Amino acid sequence: MKAVGVIPARYASSRFPGKPLAALCGRPVIRHVYERARQSKTLARVVVATDDLRIRDAVAAFGGEVQLTAAHHPSGTDRVAEVAASLSSELVVNIQGDEPLIDPAMIDEAVAPFFVEANLVMGTVCRRLEAEDECHSPHVVKVVRDCRGFALYFSRAPIPYYRVHGSQFTVHGKGGGEDVAGARTSALSPPKLWYKHIGLYVYRRDFLLELARLAPTPLEETEQLEQLRALEYGYPIRVVETKYDSIGVDTPEDLARIERMVAATAWREAGDA
Repeated sequence: MKAVGVIPARYASSRFPGKPLAALCGRPVIRHVYERARQSKTLARVVVATDDLRIRDAVAAFGGEVQLTAAHHPSGTDRVAEVAASLSSELVVNIQGDEPLIDPAMIDEAVAPFFVEANLVMGTVCRRLEAEDECHSPHVVKVVRDCRGFALYFSRAPIPYYRVHGSQFTVHGKGGGEDVAGARTSALSPPKLWYKHIGLYVYRRDFLLELARLAPTPLEETEQLEQLRALEYGYPIRVVETKYDSIGVDTPEDLARIERMVAATAWREAGDA
């Protein structure tokens, strides 16, 4: 069974126009994403999908595979679906174009269930949340899963709601502590239940084409989360827990922070050598 990675990349962005071409350690962000994706063991090909000639030319310049798409697509999923229509592979992996630190092993983890579970149509990944600022940030999407590892819901809000103490808890209170109301916090603190959703998707090709034809749904439009379309139409989404993390570039400040992280990692590795 063959899997192809597709990286949707658009130039327009309200907070960071042109971010796929922004320089990170001397190379455009989109090149970092492409080259990391190419290291995946399960992807036969990687294709950048864009409607912008500048991005197309930049990808072609470093030897990447790129396909021009229509400009009207409302979401990355729709852009990926256009490319998928011309592919023969059974599996299509949607890789976010603004996550230059994505680990190739995480892509392999997301794809792995499809080789053993024939009925899967869509999958994604999550990681346990630990930092308090991430728990409450609307920019960090949270996911709740059932006992079989399928998504129950995705939200920008902190879910599940911690009913015992409401929003008054000590995130790092391992083993219990005092909250602001003076009540004891539980040893089962919210981070043990809260998971960050990482926007990497695996689809059966035929299902992806069907999903793109479906009209946007109320919850999808309310939360501005396109994966809710699948849930609202009753399609299950397998959610694999990963130890890896991925940081998205939403602003120039994010890019500067990632560059500092990359520089620090290179410095430590040089010291170990």
